[in-house]
Amino acid sequence: MNRIKAFGAFWYDFVVGDDWHVAALIVAGLGLTAILTHVAGVNAWWLLPLVAFAALGWSLLRATPRK
Repeated sequence: MNRIKAFGAFWYDFVVGDDWHVAALIVAGLGLTAILTHVAGVNAWWLLPLVAFAALGWSLLRATPRK
């Protein structure tokens, strides 16, 4: 049981890391891309890199000190 718990803790730390907001935005971006692709028939490959770039920028903006 300890190995299963350690494996789960590793993946949680790897995916979520220090900022769960970024992980939530990436999951939302994956979901929105899937919905646009499968339901609306839109070629939405470009959406996930855009969401990832925006999430990274937002995370850096929150992490850097203001002057």
